[in-house]
Amino acid sequence: MYLIVGLGNPEEEYNKTRHNMGFNTINEISEKYKIEVKQRKFQALYGSGIIEGQKVILLKPQTYMNLSGNSVKEVVDFYKIEKNNLIVIYDDMDIAPGKIKVRKKGSAGGHNGMKSIIQMLGTEDFCRIRVGIGRPEFKGDEINYVIGAIPEEEIPKLNEGIELAKNAVIDILKNNIDYAMNKYN
Repeated sequence: MYLIVGLGNPEEEYNKTRHNMGFNTINEISEKYKIEVKQRKFQALYGSGIIEGQKVILLKPQTYMNLSGNSVKEVVDFYKIEKNNLIVIYDDMDIAPGKIKVRKKGSAGGHNGMKSIIQMLGTEDFCRIRVGIGRPEFKGDEINYVIGAIPEEEIPKLNEGIELAKNAVIDILKNNIDYAMNKYN
């Protein structure tokens, strides 16, 4: 069984922000495979189903971003998810909008949601898909940039990244992570 986690902030006001690229990717996967992500448990919204012959849980933690690890750990422990069957999707300022990076493991890279997950699981050895959002024009404006409204003209480029992230998840499940890394990196 795979656990596919999209990171974001649960409040309505953050729905259309750069920080919710993980949630948006889960929404796209959910829609494509008709897996409703509406059950409430594990401090999250989740749903389960089959993607490319693999049993999956789609998870959107409903904690604040910097507590995402609490939710992920509950699910990992409850379902006894192997670390190599965990995929976490999140926004990354060091990647250009419309691009993604797939990795088998790595540090949090300054992302508070990933810091929380790594701390709670006690390992960096799990797959992550980083969805590019680019950097703000002015240094020091990072918080407003990730949780502020997205200008209309930037949305299509960010949606390209969400589409790539969705396809990368499918490729990981259908083939493997090495295949996805070679294809998308």
